[in-house]
Amino acid sequence: MRVCLSSTIALARRLAGGILIASSLALPSAAQDAKPPNLPILFDARERLPKPDLSSLVRLRFLTSIDFPPFNFLDQNNKLTGFHVELARKICDELAIADKCQIQALPFGELQAALSASQGDAVIAGVAVTPELRKSFSFSRPFLMLPARFARNLKATINGTTAASLGGHPVGVVKGTAHEAMMAAFFPALKPVPFDDKDALLAALKDGKVDAAFADGLQLSFWVSSPAAEKCCALFDGPYLSQQFLGEGMTIMLRQQDGELTAAINHALATLSRDGKLQEIYLRYFPYGLY
Repeated sequence: MRVCLSSTIALARRLAGGILIASSLALPSAAQDAKPPNLPILFDARERLPKPDLSSLVRLRFLTSIDFPPFNFLDQNNKLTGFHVELARKICDELAIADKCQIQALPFGELQAALSASQGDAVIAGVAVTPELRKSFSFSRPFLMLPARFARNLKATINGTTAASLGGHPVGVVKGTAHEAMMAAFFPALKPVPFDDKDALLAALKDGKVDAAFADGLQLSFWVSSPAAEKCCALFDGPYLSQQFLGEGMTIMLRQQDGELTAAINHALATLSRDGKLQEIYLRYFPYGLY
């Protein structure tokens, strides 16, 4: 079972009217005082991926969207920015092709067709990797995994700091999702309380109808630090990563015939990870932390 990023994107877009941007500018004091979160290392430090010769490349056109903050969005000056945008620029810098690099924003639903029609060379916009897409496109190595996390109601009496201490407590989860299946597999001793959708789950957590919730870490990290949560809750234990349940993570989508470009981007991602520059971008856009 795989989690589709579309549900994560949908919530991010729904909150994009200000909550996500505001939360990144004015985090609660607990988040500001916390130790900077670390980005899990996805590339072996000993691994040296080859750097193809891109001297004949005319230009590299990255395609993204504008409605998935903090990954890609328009800032207060109507300038395209975000985690994906900065990462694309760093990739171009690492490949020494910054003067050939372009970043264009399109509606999310048009990205796949635009790449197929060669209106761009690489899509960096949170497209979920699926077997069906792999029939037509290539994907880079993942540069960011979206973990599952618990969030707890701060008024609940939980004696411990690990998932095991949630035993005997009602833990909410959205039914029929990868997170429900993952929770059953990873934490069979916990008592799941199913909800129809994420809004109902978060409302129940906020109201104390469940003591904790298990869901997408990206959504939970934004929600607990947003005005909507009213400081009711906090992330708890984790993160939990699983390719079986949560998919392959954030990647860059390319045309299958562009194997050399795919290899070059993988080289750049590995170097940025090894040099700590990927971590720097992560901390800039996820100060509260997914992990």
